[in-house]
Amino acid sequence: MRILGLSSFKHDTAAALLEDGVFRAAIENDKLARARTRNRPEAAIHSCFESVGTGWDGIDVVAIATRPLRRWSRKAYLRAKLTAVAPVASAYYGANEAATLARDLNHLRVLSRYATGSNHKLIAFDHHLCHAASAFFLSPFDRSLVVTMDEEGDSVSATLAVGEGNRIRVRKTVPFPHSLAWVYSQVTNLVGFRPHLDEHKTQWLSLEGEPLFKDVFLKMLSGRGQVPRLDYSFFTRGLAGQRSFSDKFYRATGLSKSPDIGEEQRRALASSVQAACTELITRLVEDFRRREGIERVCFAGGLFQNVLLVASLEKNLGGEQVFVPPAPGNAGTSMGAASLAWHQVLRKPRMQPIDSVYLGPRFDRQAVKDVLDNTKSRYVLPNTEDRKLDAAVQLLQAGKIVGWFQGAAEFGPRALGNRSVLASPWAPYVQENLNDFIKHREWFRPFAISVPEEDCPRFFEASRQCRFMNSVATLRPESECLPESLLLPHRQVRLHVVQRSSNPVFWALLKRFGEEAPAPMLLNTSFNLFGEPLVVTPRDAMRSYFGSGLDALIIDRFVLSKNAVHTSAISLATNRAGLGV
Repeated sequence: MRILGLSSFKHDTAAALLEDGVFRAAIENDKLARARTRNRPEAAIHSCFESVGTGWDGIDVVAIATRPLRRWSRKAYLRAKLTAVAPVASAYYGANEAATLARDLNHLRVLSRYATGSNHKLIAFDHHLCHAASAFFLSPFDRSLVVTMDEEGDSVSATLAVGEGNRIRVRKTVPFPHSLAWVYSQVTNLVGFRPHLDEHKTQWLSLEGEPLFKDVFLKMLSGRGQVPRLDYSFFTRGLAGQRSFSDKFYRATGLSKSPDIGEEQRRALASSVQAACTELITRLVEDFRRREGIERVCFAGGLFQNVLLVASLEKNLGGEQVFVPPAPGNAGTSMGAASLAWHQVLRKPRMQPIDSVYLGPRFDRQAVKDVLDNTKSRYVLPNTEDRKLDAAVQLLQAGKIVGWFQGAAEFGPRALGNRSVLASPWAPYVQENLNDFIKHREWFRPFAISVPEEDCPRFFEASRQCRFMNSVATLRPESECLPESLLLPHRQVRLHVVQRSSNPVFWALLKRFGEEAPAPMLLNTSFNLFGEPLVVTPRDAMRSYFGSGLDALIIDRFVLSKNAVHTSAISLATNRAGLGV
């Protein structure tokens, strides 16, 4: 039984293939297209097919994480209510929604056409139910609360549900525009970042400020009971405009309406909306717990890609009681849709909790060699994995920044050791070099630290969410292993805990590096050019390698270095061991 799960057609589109209750493949369309895409994730679909050697005829069910007609009817109802106060804006957004409906219905028609001659059926699920499924069915919990929040999936901003066994029952939905995620995007725009793209920057900026305006956001978002409800008086008519905050908001905060607000005010805004979201969600979950008598809770939806929010919720609610899936955003609904079809339509028993996200395309050695030869690249080819690791450790100990391309690509927004850029945390000027020559990003954004699972407790207080980099950890008071410059406030660290069972090659590299270094840790960031998705193919990797300030690349077992001295040294070492160049 093969089920193809597809995300909604808006943004961060993805496909996932579930075979007999096990995910065999999953990939985001943007990573394959090398740009942000919408519509049907055609490239992702065909990548999943190639991974398992099938086509449309081999698919039994196609599950889609959107119900376009239901979304349109909800949006039409909202715009009808706002027409009296904002007729022009309502007409404009109403026309856009009609066009979106026509486009999405056409996508469903095309997918139905693909089914011609095969036996598969097409099932559409509510977007937030797919978010809930991506969290609960991939979690280790047999019974839990499920809270989903995003901006407006199918015109719903939040869902409260209970998961038990192979069923999810929705208790309450919160309609758009009563959305914490939407307000967070408005603040992202206000502080000078791109809304719907740079919310992660707002998250990290929040660490640099004080929550001076938290009470304003609480008043703006607090409704009756614990469920968020927007106070419309803080926004422009029809919730429209480049900046949707009204004069009341500016009076309450004391901010100027000038586009160029001060640095201190930017930090305070980011810190305030972060703190308000944390407090409101904590209240909501505690109230939900009391009513349902359940302690454990799963979170999903784009808002929970915010790792500082997840870390705060773990602290407030109990770290072992919380689960966030590897891909909480829109891409993850592809897994959720497939899981719903498996459990709630076919009534199959629960799957195993997810322990690996290496579900994207993988490439054999010959495919890698063909790309290297086509680009006329000089390389060294160690003949064993141990010697490849020795070459990697030699480069890292010399302070080099290394591209690391191994096995199958990761599914989800994080670089988890198969498509990563690595460096020694103790190399001189490592952060400056990464920011200036490779990442080209803001100084306040941290890099992750990867550590083997069994070594983690010696240095960090970390939850299981750090396996997928969905939370942050704290450096233990007695540990002074990391430079102060790599620590966030309150000795927090963006941590990636590496399991030997899920990624033995990267785990072995960390162990080998730790034999000579102060600790078995490497600085880990995503392997991509500035503004692009994570690399997937060997050609993507070569383009990013030659187009950035990377010093070296280890791709499969091939070792490349831009520095002639290091290339010669590695070549000499490998030749002495009887290796090929």
